[in-house]
Amino acid sequence: MEFVKYQGIGNDYLVYDVIKNKEVLTREQIKKICDRNFGVGADGILAGPYLDEEKKIRVRVFNSDGSEAERAGNGIRIFARYLKDAGYTLSERLTLETAGGSVKVRFLNDDGSRIQADMGKMSFGEEKTVTLGEERYSAFIASIGNPHCVIPAETIDREKVCKLGKKIAESKMFKNGINVMLLQVEDKNNLNIEIFERGAGYILASGTCSCAAAAVAYKKGWVGQDVMVHMPGGKLWIQIDENWNLKMTGSVESIGSVKLTKEFKKKLGF
Repeated sequence: MEFVKYQGIGNDYLVYDVIKNKEVLTREQIKKICDRNFGVGADGILAGPYLDEEKKIRVRVFNSDGSEAERAGNGIRIFARYLKDAGYTLSERLTLETAGGSVKVRFLNDDGSRIQADMGKMSFGEEKTVTLGEERYSAFIASIGNPHCVIPAETIDREKVCKLGKKIAESKMFKNGINVMLLQVEDKNNLNIEIFERGAGYILASGTCSCAAAAVAYKKGWVGQDVMVHMPGGKLWIQIDENWNLKMTGSVESIGSVKLTKEFKKKLGF
């Protein structure tokens, strides 16, 4: 059983090739593999390529707790890079199918280290209010195939976003959970965000969270249509058109291959 590890601005995933590996992973096995102390360690697992009757390429995105996500912006770019590295595609462009819809991907250089993803159309929900101690925050809901709660704040940090993220998760305000981020506007072209992701907890970066933050900030008139979103792991360039379609551009790095030992596979139940 082998995996290939990649990272996109600090958001790391293990690619599980379902053509080369025949074992089907359970939620509990995924959780153990992604554990950073007792397993390989990752923000999640990307399983694929699954090919349907129309030869469409599908990828499944799993969070580090084993739950399945609709999509992942950095995960999509990482999986596209894997398809190129593994020789599944020689094309400059391809389309990937996810549980959250189709995503068009474009390689911007020969080695596939810089990738643009057409993330589709952003939709918006109603504004909510979230409290943390004596502080009250406006929370803006946005979805691009998966749900996000964007909370503007003057100062942002890991501790605050973790507290808010856990409180929102525990409140059952959102039935299926939601990605929570704190948003700080730097200027008309730059945003800073901190992220607490559904199914993963605190992470260094997220593609769909970057899209949601940029879209909310643009809708409020705080930024323009071209925005650089800065996160602890790095930055992503987000472009928004007049119909709320978003493109995301950033880097992807190959880290290495991982082959599970017989000892660890036994621990997983194989």
